[in-house]
Formats: sequence, structure tokens, C-alpha cells
Amino acid sequence: MTTEIKAELLRLEQQYEIKILYAVESGSRAWGFASADSDWDVRYIYIHKLDWYLNIDDKKDSQEAMLPNDLDFAGWELKKALRLFRKSNPALLEWLRSPIAYLQQFSTVDRLRELADEYFNPKACIHHYLHMAEGNFKEFLQKEVMKVKKYFYVLRPVLVCEWIKQTNTMAPVEFQKLLDSQVIDPIVRKEIQGLLTKKMAGEELGEEQKNPILNDFLEEKINFFNDYVTTFEQYNPPDTGKLNEVFRCAMREAWDE
Repeated sequence: MTTEIKAELLRLEQQYEIKILYAVESGSRAWGFASADSDWDVRYIYIHKLDWYLNIDDKKDSQEAMLPNDLDFAGWELKKALRLFRKSNPALLEWLRSPIAYLQQFSTVDRLRELADEYFNPKACIHHYLHMAEGNFKEFLQKEVMKVKKYFYVLRPVLVCEWIKQTNTMAPVEFQKLLDSQVIDPIVRKEIQGLLTKKMAGEELGEEQKNPILNDFLEEKINFFNDYVTTFEQYNPPDTGKLNEVFRCAMREAWDE
């Protein structure tokens, strides 16, 4: 599948006259527990030629396509990506840490990784993951009988919040790393590891009775982080100048301008 994905990236470059600077896997395959029927969630950052930017009208700054063989492609134009990076956008920060990379050209992504700690906003990221965890908890985990795999949609954002609280840095993408470092209680850890082992083996996790150990653990963490986010001070993002230079450098490297 990697060969097919790389061929599609090349096709996109030729079709739209762009250069794709970076392309990675996102979602369950990057997290480390894809099912046999999981989509391939390919995410990428791209840059246009100079003439595209010399226009007074706004243009579409993203791309989306569902392709055969469950290929889900979505990309952000570089200026859009840099504006989101300035806001410490969690999705973009996860792309930069994905363990599965299909393409990396030029120095852009390495530069962003060097700046990641400087632009990281822990409050914004915890808000994002807490909102995700809380919403999924209410939607999926309140029934007496439910789809077991939905636990991961709450567990992962909760563990990311824990990582950020402990380290003041963005969390790794892989779920196993989060579990190993952020779950101390041996009883809770055993329950999560059991589900993860089945999921990583490709087993289909069907409907079961809700797990009171995990439900209590998650509810306690969600309540804690709802209080915790109120303790942050005002965040002032760094100057945009460094990101402007990232864009200019990418333009020079991609198009030899």
C-alpha cells in the first residue's frame, strides 16, 4: 500500500502543480491499533508556486479526496499549516510526530519540529483533547452494552492530557507509549492493555457490557482536567517572524525561486 500512496502523492503534485513537503499516516494506523478494515488516513502539507500566492482573492487552502482501497487523503497548504502551527493546532502537531511517514522533502518539517516547543500551547491542546474525551465519553460509554473499541476514543485523549500535564510537551502519537508512561494503577492498566492487545492483533472488538473500572477511571480524569484547565495563565504566542522565514525558505527550496 505504501507504493500506491506514494504514487497518489506524485499524481497530486502533477495534477495541481504543487510540491508536497510532508505526508504521513494519521489515525488508528499511526496510533498502533488499526483493524483489518481501517482506512489509510494520509495527511500532507503542500506548497504552490509563487503565482498562486500573488492574487488578491482567497483561494482554497486544503484538499480532500476519498480514493479506492480505503485511501482517505487530506492536505493543508503551507500557509494554512503555519497559521495553525502558530495556534498549536493538535492535529498538525500529531502529523509532525507520526511514526509512519510516506514523504518528506526539503527542510520545512525539520524546521517546524525545532520550533515546536517554542510555539506549543499546553492549554489549547488540553482543551482540545478534553473536549474530545468528554464528548466521546457521553456519546459512546454511557450505555450498558456498547462497542468496546469506543473506549480508545476516550482513553487516548485522556492520556494525551496526562502527558501534557506531566511534561508540558506534545504527546507521542503511539497509544502504547501513552499507556506505558501515563497509567500507573495496575488494575486499570491491565484492563487497557487487554483491550489494546486484542486490537493490535486485529481482533474485531464487538459489543460488551461497559467496563466499570475503565468508566470510573475516565470519568475521574475528565472531571480532574475540567478543573485543571482553569489554572492556566494567559498564553502569548511567539512572534510570527520565524514562521514567515519557514515559508520563504520552503518556497526557495521547492521552486528554486
